[in-house]
Amino acid sequence: MSAEYVRRCYGVSAKRGMRVTVEGRPGVIVSFPGQYIGVRFDGEKITSRCHPTWEVEYEPKEKP
Repeated sequence: MSAEYVRRCYGVSAKRGMRVTVEGRPGVIVSFPGQYIGVRFDGEKITSRCHPTWEVEYEPKEKP
């Protein structure tokens, strides 16, 4: 699967390098394993698989 698949199927704005908060834990999207987003939580070395809509807050786009 790919980022485009996740964006299209789940209606989210997920992109690699985007800041997210999952279940209250901040992190960064680093991959798209299958239909999930791969999140590296702040302070951790491993990547966690997270469902794109389950308690995920996507950071708003930066203002110019």
